[in-house]
Amino acid sequence: MSRKQVILGAYLGGVNHHTAWWHPEAGSQIDFSSFEHTARTAERGRFDFFFLAEGLALRERDGRVFDQDIVGRPDTLPVLASLAAVTTHLGLAGTINATFNEPYELARQLASLDHLSGGRAAWNVVTSFDAFTGQNFRRGGFLDRSQRYERAAEMIDAVRTLWDSWDADDLAADAAAGRFLARPDTGAFDVKGAQFAIRGRFTVPRSPQGRPVILQAGVSPEGRDFAASRSDAIFSPYGSLPEAAEFYRDVKARAVKFGRSPDDIKILPSASFVLGDTEAEAQELYREVRNQQVTGKTALILLEQIWNRDLSGYDPEGPLPDVDPLPDAPPFIQGRALVQQDRVGTVARWREIAEAKKLNLRELVLDQFERGPFVGTPSQVAERIDSFVQADGADGVIIGSHLVPTGLDEFVDRVVPLLQERGSLRSEYTGTTLRDNLGLPPLPANPGKAVS
Repeated sequence: MSRKQVILGAYLGGVNHHTAWWHPEAGSQIDFSSFEHTARTAERGRFDFFFLAEGLALRERDGRVFDQDIVGRPDTLPVLASLAAVTTHLGLAGTINATFNEPYELARQLASLDHLSGGRAAWNVVTSFDAFTGQNFRRGGFLDRSQRYERAAEMIDAVRTLWDSWDADDLAADAAAGRFLARPDTGAFDVKGAQFAIRGRFTVPRSPQGRPVILQAGVSPEGRDFAASRSDAIFSPYGSLPEAAEFYRDVKARAVKFGRSPDDIKILPSASFVLGDTEAEAQELYREVRNQQVTGKTALILLEQIWNRDLSGYDPEGPLPDVDPLPDAPPFIQGRALVQQDRVGTVARWREIAEAKKLNLRELVLDQFERGPFVGTPSQVAERIDSFVQADGADGVIIGSHLVPTGLDEFVDRVVPLLQERGSLRSEYTGTTLRDNLGLPPLPANPGKAVS
């Protein structure tokens, strides 16, 4: 049985507390040089794609912006378009909100990026429903939570309709016949639904991939179905077995339920790494990094998301707060993804864990907000990533570092060659598009005139 090829994505840290912006070797989160360095490094390591998360509002705590996050970052699409000029094979994936954008404009932007990059564009579809973020965009401030997947599904379907309104051979450019377009109805579309009613002619010819790759994240049953029916890849929250394998099996089975092949959707968790010449050295370095990331102030803010109340009066090195959470109060932390779990139940469980493990407040945060990093020598990290993928915990991983922009260099220099030696990572790019490199099935070149 042949080995699965490990899909590798690279993300540039930011928009959260994991990025060590205060580190003396840290670079700018805004200068193009930081994005360029990470993208070039990823391409040197034969990664599949470069990924950017996005924050649409400066996060607030009790009405004031707090500095545990990276709060300044350029818009995603101009960054990716610029990176298309300094890379050749690397996919370019951006997070763009389906709630606060319109299908026609977004379809044009992504199709244009696919043309400019020679077929390397990808869209990470996210949704939002909170009034805090929405006040920057929408009259009334928000979209009702019950409609977020409805709008996202209609958005994807509408955008794909526009992309499919052109066939690959619609640009006839027949000088002898004086005919530029092959069909008189090229680019025509008519989309009607609960969220959108648009019609017209799409201006961008069919792009090199046919459609940019669609990425999505979903943990709930509704979110898993949404991704399994429409996405090319889904971000997994599980970085270790057996939970990861169960998620993998479930999403692939859901894809089959929607008439797709299991190989039509890729499962990709995010992961960080810390390397050392020995395992003990790596573990020590990892403890240092985590202690820098989760300061006492950061620990309190992370817990405030669950308690939904001011915890600044509590000692981070003391016991957990002795007050109950306020699940029905207005959000105390604004701009982060809203907590979906049972707050009261979560706090009760954490109190049991803290008691059993003898953990103080900050230690509990370190224990429960773990991202599942790969820690060890280069050979150990390569073996763990490879084994995880071969055991169907995922189809690959999205690798990031706490250090921007040079943190990925060590992974590419020390781990990538070992994955290549194992036969689990390409030595050279073989495909011409991101869809090729991800092993996704080709799309029809001539879908015909598209209707909703």
